[in-house]
Amino acid sequence: MWIPTEHEKYGVVIASFRGTVPYGLSLEIGDTVQILEKCDGWYRGFALKNPNIKGIFPSSYIHLKNACVKNKGQFEMVIPTEDSVITEMTSTLRDWGTMWKQLYVRNEGDLFHRLWHIMNEILDLRRQVLVGHLTHDRMKDVKRHITARLDWGNEQLGLDLVPRKEYAMVDPEDISITELYRLMEHRHRKKDTPVQASSHHLFVQMKSLMCSNLGEELEVIFSLFDSKENRPISERFFLRLNRNGLPKSPEKPERHCSLFVDLGSSELRKDIYITVHIIRIGRMGAGEKKNACSVQYRRPFGCAVLSIADLLTGETKDDLILKVYMCNTESEWYQIHENIIKKLNARYNLTGSNAGLAVSLQLLHGDIEQIRREYSSVFTHGVSITRKLGFSNIIMPGEMRNDLYITIERGEFEKGGKSVARNVEVTMYIIDTNGQNLKDFISFGSGEPPANEFHSFVLYHNNSPRWSELLKLPIPVDKFRGSHIRFEFRHCSTKEKGEKKLFGFSFVPLMQEDGRTLPDGTHELIVHKCEENTNLQDSSRYLRLPFSKASLLGTNNQAIKATKESFWITSFLCSTKLTQNGDMLDLLKWRTHPDKITGCLSKIKEIDGSEIVKFLQDTLDTLFGILDENSQKYGSKVFDSLVHIINLLQDSKFHHFKPVMDTYIESHFAGALAYRDLIKVLKWYVDRITEAERQEHIQEVLKAQEYIFKYIVQSRRLFSLATGGQNEEEFRCCIQELLMSVRFFLSQESKGSGALSQSQAVFLSSFPAVYSELLKLFDVREVANLVHDTLGSLPTIMHVDDSLQAVKLQCIGKTVESQLYTNPDSRYILLPVVLHHLHMHLQEQKDLIMCARILSNIFCLIKKNSSEKSVLEEIDVIVTSLLDILLRTILEITSRPQPSGSAMRLQFQDVTGEFVACLLSLLRQMTDRHYQQLLDGFGTKEELRDFLLQIFTVFRILIRPEMFPKDWTVMRLVANNVIITTVLYLSDALRKNFLNENFDYKIWDSYFYLAVIFINQLCLQLEMFTPSKKKKVLEKYGDMRVTMGCEIFSMWQNLGEHKLHFIPALIGPFLEVTLIPQPDLRNVMIPIFHDMMDWEQRRSGNFKQVEAKLIDKLDSLMSEGKGDETYRELFNSIIPLFGPYPSLLKKIERETWRESGVSLIATVTRLMERLLDYRDCMKMGEVDGKKIGCTVSLLNFYKTELNKEEMYIRYIHKLYDLHLKAQNFTEAAYTLLLYDELLEWSDRPLREFLTYPMQTEWQRKEYLHLTIIQNFDRGKCWENGIILCRKIAEQYESYYDYRNLSKMRMMEASLYDKIMDQQRLEPEFFRVGFYGKKFPFFLRNKEFVCRGHDYERLEAFQQRMLNEFPHAIAMQHANQPDETIFQAEAQYLQIYAVTPIPESQEVLQREGIPDNIKSFYKVNHIWRFRYDRPFHKGTKDKENEFKSLWVERTSLILVQSLPGISRWFEVEKREVVEMSPLENAIEVLENKNQQLKTLISQCQTRQMQNINPLTMCLNGVIDAAVNGGVSRYQEAFFVKEYILNHPEDGEKITRLRELMLEQAQILEFGLAVHEKFVPQDMRPLHKKLVDQFFVMKSSLGIQEFSACIQASPVHFPNGSPRVCRNSAPASMSPDGARVIPRRSPLSYPAVNRYSSSSLSSQASAEVSNITGQSESSDEVFNMQPSPSTSSLSSTHSASPNVTSSAPSSARASPLLSDKHKHSRENSCLSPRERPCSAIYPTPTEPSQRMLFNHIGDGPLPRSDPNLSAPDKASPARHGTPLSPSPAGRSPMKGSMQSFTPSPVEYHSSGLISNSPVLSGSYSSGISSLSRCSTSETSGFENPVNEQTVGMLTYSVPEEPVRKESKTPPPYSVYERTLRRPTPLPHSLSIPVTSEPPALPPKPLLARSTNLENGSRRTEQVPRPRPLPRKVSQL
Repeated sequence: MWIPTEHEKYGVVIASFRGTVPYGLSLEIGDTVQILEKCDGWYRGFALKNPNIKGIFPSSYIHLKNACVKNKGQFEMVIPTEDSVITEMTSTLRDWGTMWKQLYVRNEGDLFHRLWHIMNEILDLRRQVLVGHLTHDRMKDVKRHITARLDWGNEQLGLDLVPRKEYAMVDPEDISITELYRLMEHRHRKKDTPVQASSHHLFVQMKSLMCSNLGEELEVIFSLFDSKENRPISERFFLRLNRNGLPKSPEKPERHCSLFVDLGSSELRKDIYITVHIIRIGRMGAGEKKNACSVQYRRPFGCAVLSIADLLTGETKDDLILKVYMCNTESEWYQIHENIIKKLNARYNLTGSNAGLAVSLQLLHGDIEQIRREYSSVFTHGVSITRKLGFSNIIMPGEMRNDLYITIERGEFEKGGKSVARNVEVTMYIIDTNGQNLKDFISFGSGEPPANEFHSFVLYHNNSPRWSELLKLPIPVDKFRGSHIRFEFRHCSTKEKGEKKLFGFSFVPLMQEDGRTLPDGTHELIVHKCEENTNLQDSSRYLRLPFSKASLLGTNNQAIKATKESFWITSFLCSTKLTQNGDMLDLLKWRTHPDKITGCLSKIKEIDGSEIVKFLQDTLDTLFGILDENSQKYGSKVFDSLVHIINLLQDSKFHHFKPVMDTYIESHFAGALAYRDLIKVLKWYVDRITEAERQEHIQEVLKAQEYIFKYIVQSRRLFSLATGGQNEEEFRCCIQELLMSVRFFLSQESKGSGALSQSQAVFLSSFPAVYSELLKLFDVREVANLVHDTLGSLPTIMHVDDSLQAVKLQCIGKTVESQLYTNPDSRYILLPVVLHHLHMHLQEQKDLIMCARILSNIFCLIKKNSSEKSVLEEIDVIVTSLLDILLRTILEITSRPQPSGSAMRLQFQDVTGEFVACLLSLLRQMTDRHYQQLLDGFGTKEELRDFLLQIFTVFRILIRPEMFPKDWTVMRLVANNVIITTVLYLSDALRKNFLNENFDYKIWDSYFYLAVIFINQLCLQLEMFTPSKKKKVLEKYGDMRVTMGCEIFSMWQNLGEHKLHFIPALIGPFLEVTLIPQPDLRNVMIPIFHDMMDWEQRRSGNFKQVEAKLIDKLDSLMSEGKGDETYRELFNSIIPLFGPYPSLLKKIERETWRESGVSLIATVTRLMERLLDYRDCMKMGEVDGKKIGCTVSLLNFYKTELNKEEMYIRYIHKLYDLHLKAQNFTEAAYTLLLYDELLEWSDRPLREFLTYPMQTEWQRKEYLHLTIIQNFDRGKCWENGIILCRKIAEQYESYYDYRNLSKMRMMEASLYDKIMDQQRLEPEFFRVGFYGKKFPFFLRNKEFVCRGHDYERLEAFQQRMLNEFPHAIAMQHANQPDETIFQAEAQYLQIYAVTPIPESQEVLQREGIPDNIKSFYKVNHIWRFRYDRPFHKGTKDKENEFKSLWVERTSLILVQSLPGISRWFEVEKREVVEMSPLENAIEVLENKNQQLKTLISQCQTRQMQNINPLTMCLNGVIDAAVNGGVSRYQEAFFVKEYILNHPEDGEKITRLRELMLEQAQILEFGLAVHEKFVPQDMRPLHKKLVDQFFVMKSSLGIQEFSACIQASPVHFPNGSPRVCRNSAPASMSPDGARVIPRRSPLSYPAVNRYSSSSLSSQASAEVSNITGQSESSDEVFNMQPSPSTSSLSSTHSASPNVTSSAPSSARASPLLSDKHKHSRENSCLSPRERPCSAIYPTPTEPSQRMLFNHIGDGPLPRSDPNLSAPDKASPARHGTPLSPSPAGRSPMKGSMQSFTPSPVEYHSSGLISNSPVLSGSYSSGISSLSRCSTSETSGFENPVNEQTVGMLTYSVPEEPVRKESKTPPPYSVYERTLRRPTPLPHSLSIPVTSEPPALPPKPLLARSTNLENGSRRTEQVPRPRPLPRKVSQL
């Protein structure tokens, strides 16, 4: 039986449980569970991470933990009773765990690893806490470390700031909001601004000295030197190095590591240096022989310096190598470091280029205790401490020091009868009173233990040596008196014995007879001469002698005066026990000289402060002793001295001595009667204040009042203890009288001088410190009343001295912070006076920071839910006094402009935040009764209205995101909870007072606006929170958005007919609310829209306003990232989605206006689909096709469906920006044209819009034109730029703006130059199909043609698409997918390359037009694209595949031409036709013939740099033909059987025969040209070609060309390419253009060689029959079989099922590179990289060809402008046949006999020149691998047979053709007569005039009816394949 658990409530899973039993709950190790019931070893409960799922689990899997239960019963909450830090740590680590993995996924490796380390550290610390063996201090330390790491991690992960008190999390409900604000701010500040450490320490570790010439021991001395003041500022760190330059005692770190402590911030500057002096121990001269002298001397060696500023840049621990400079002139050794600092180091040598001192230096910041904690390892290993010279900036009490610093400066000695100067060594001893040496009191520096004596270094031959060696003598105080220092001077001989001969001595006593120590400063000592063997042990013999030159001034000792020898030392005492001050000694010994007391007390102010604090207790005892001795006589003097000492302790240097005085008062003070005198003198001073002229002394007294009161109170307590409380009443009276005097002086207003107000200020600033003293003797209420009266006596006038006002407020602030105020009894007495002063200051808006602090403190004491009567009364007082002024203050400070300085801004934010926290505290404390009283207190409706407007405005300000820092979610939630509670109270007042006849729009609008922005706050969007955070918020506050939503709905329903006031204004705000993905909120809010539509319908009969507002707002909101798929369904769906409300659509369907309503919902839904797609795309990082496509879709929707011009223009500019970002400059230009075409050349003024300023329409259009031209230029689309240049030039001309006209013409000229001079890359085009339901709406189940990037091939394009759609699957075939693919819940991409079919062929067909110009027409303004797939129909003849090889040709027609506003456009129409094997053969031969002609022409006109391409092409054709290439066609189509079976193909067979014969004639002519240009080394090949050609002719049965071939002149221009430019263009098909290759084949090595013998052998699979590749055809491109061969699958289809019938010729080639071996297996095929069939156009009807040739295309410029087009037709039209032979040998200028053109000649220019898609072999026309490898050629114009002209005219009358052909060249605009559904910019259209100037083509084209005619060709033909066509001649 299941029993509810009592104590087993909470546990942790210790082993994972799968939950396989019935009702089992699966649990993972580490989960926490809440247990509800138990039964026989099983528990029932739920995991806290998912409380909705309950189940059972074994009790043995759970480790129980202690917990307390809140709200027992169904909704009980279990809270573990472990340490709150542990709880926080556990939950935080769980949250981090998830986010940590996400960091890995997002590739944020650095943070990932750092967080991992921190998590491990936290877990280690957690273990330590859980074990529970830590001491209290250690536990505190561990918690500090834990919280620091938790805060760091939270900050890095963007989580919330956690408010903490003593390391534990704080529940915001348990403390006041002001306290919460302070905790948050404190943590925020700590995070933002690390506190600058005032104390710094330098860690030095000596590693080694690297020097080549060592061999002697060294001493290294470090110290800090101030180059500004030229003095050392620290003691010395001294260490010894061995002969190898390494520390002598490596095992003792304190010998080679030191910490220079207590450096102030002022000492971290450039001019503080670390100086290092190195002394060697050894012979006098560094190079002396070893046996010269055995005595060791200290000798100078070298010096190094380093500026401390170099360490500030980074706390590097790497070793530094300091340069060591050697001293050349020893006399300068004392200042070598100064010279190096001054950069005078040229006079010193470096010890060596790679030599130096290796040291480790590190700056540490913080006080020494903190350093000990943080760098404990340094201290545990051992480190010597090097102090600053003298006391540190702050003297600590209890610090015991008695250090005498002696600097041995210099000496002046005589030669002593020697010819050279002496080598002087100084030896120093300390001698005590008994004449004994004091041992171990001479310290050379830290790092070395003190020694008994000191030997200076020796300077060679120097009678005026300067040493400047600093020594520390830490002599105990008791040894000081009577001791002296003796200096002995010896000459060091350099002779063999190396003797040191004594020649003199000096001494100096440490203390004078009056008890004063040796004064600080430099002392010139007398050098007493003595004999070499003099015994100085008996000090009494010389102590009677004078010791310094200063002491001789008054004596007559001539002998000593005459001595020239002197010795200088500098002394400096740093002692806490000894003094050099005589006045101080006199004061302390006042009993021995009573007569000097008055003088001593007067001089006390002159004594240095550090002397007084050293003897503080003794001094105070002295003063109170004197007071007891004679209070009448010395009372005021002692009082003044006491005041001086008290004020001395206010100085920051002695601040730390206050506790010493406190301790003295508590423990040592014994003046039981002193209180009387102190009160009396103090009152005397206070009474004199108002009269005294000079207030300085009185102010000193008032400043010291805190300690004076401490002495008074302590004295009174001592008296009471001694006397049993006598004279109590008298004492009270004295205090009362004293405070009466104070009140009188405070109430005085300062007249004239401000001295009085200054005194008042001084008193007020120190008065609050007295409260705690008074409380020791008086009752709380008494003290509170005393304080109340005193503060109440302050003058209330605000215009008085401002500084006094500030001090007054500070006094109030200190009062509120004092112990007195914390007591509820005293608080109720003090509150009115505090609020009175606050109110005055807030009203004047003065001292707001102080006011905020005081208010915060007031509210900190009022805890939440404190229902004590006293608290409620306090709230009453505060509400009455401050609520209104508080609201006004917040409004005032938030409406001010924010200050610019960062410090000021912080202060500004603080004060705002504090006032807000105070307001929230107050509102949270208010109960129903308070609200009722507040609302009833307003006399009129106006007042209530103003109050409500004010509080709503303030709430709106509080909701602003910038109100609190980003990570203060806790604070925001508390604020929102208070706001919603208050709003619920106030909405009643709104309903009661401002409805019906009292309706007030402004206040209701303010209410709704507040409610909307409340719901939309980021911090309330629970969906964005982690599950644990969401759970916590819901448990504590619920979903406040739903509460507010219900309130909005309720208030809306109350409005009744007043709703009309808010339509359409509230549509946007309410729509924003409904976009929040909270089901309950949406269900509450969406019905309001139905209501709005209904009311609007009633008012105006439609709801156009609602619709317009909805659409505008939807766009802006969705683009901000709001809304989701569910929301669209909620608008659209008929089924009720959530809760009681039916869907919007269902409600609308019941209305009379349902049609327009449903239509609106449909439009909105479609718009949302597009907006959602747009938003999803915009989330991606880089610009891709998806983003652009989506923007285009949305842009068109706004234009066509919604007709929203402004939105349309906005999206035009968004699209423009995307293009610019992606560097699609051409597309960017086309996009901007859309806006341009909306404008006219008028002077209409336009408003400021987007980035455009206010300007006229003309100016904006001009600006747009110039921007578009610039983009066309950058996109190399110069022809389009030229059109715009002309348009804008016309405008300039019409305005006579010749300056700009000139610039424009120059720009136009530069564009022409660029066309001719710069290279343009031709893009490839790819067809992409997007299949499956997972694609965005605008792509789903649609096919597009995309313009590739420069150099982008199919593989690269496919990879790019797969990157854009990472979940898509690439389809491996080119067949149309079936319905299952369309409906699949997936993404399928089908990609293959397609060939563009240029719209106009005339330019491409014309001879003499450079390729630079033609290239533009091949790939611009393209509507149609083609793709071919070869297949076998019927049985396949293995002997000859051509008999059954058909080609399926697919044409794709786009909705807009490419390029356009996007890189891709949707396919509008597909057309499929089949080409018979015969037609295929004809097309292949035509292509090859055309290619040959082009190459020959290029060769003739010297356009080729070398002849190789022609050689290879001839070789390919002739060799293949000889080996059976063309004969395959003869076998297939010229046999009797075929002719009988296909009688309808008679003309085509004739045509094929003609083409074969034509090819032979071209070849003959080609060989003639080849012979002329062929280089010598290729002559043998040429001869071979000629021989093979005759073999080929005989195989074709050709004897004489002229006999076999009809007259059909082919023009090979001789010399100039313009010779034949006027011949009539061949009839052109719109799909005839071919792509020009970018590269000359000459730049490619011959990679693949195709064997000519393969044609006759069967080994090369079935393909070899027709490929016709010759041995010499070194094709340099990839093999590209054409549709005419069996060798290839479709250009774009490589899957086995498509290509099985067409084995690749590539497989037969043994030398084919690996890259191409598997081209058939590739998923998509490219025209450039793959077998290409897309290059062969479908022949159209002759009539259609005729049409295509003329519509929109005029002839190119002719020499005579007066001739009409027909008159200028080619002379070749009527040309007579000529013999080819002479032409072959000597090409002439005129036209020569041509071969009959082919039926599909109209597209032949597609094969010429640079087509990269042409296949790779220069074989005969049969070969599918007919890729042209020429570089840049122009096409041939083939005359059309005259006999066909008549036939053509029946479908197209001559006249219209002529008219059309007047379109001005050379960039004829392809204007189509049939406009597209989406109109294109008319700004580029060309005005129809009778004689228009020559213009380039229009960038965007409408499509012509002729295109439609052409596209319908399959319907006109009874069979699926085209009929035979005749050649048209024009």
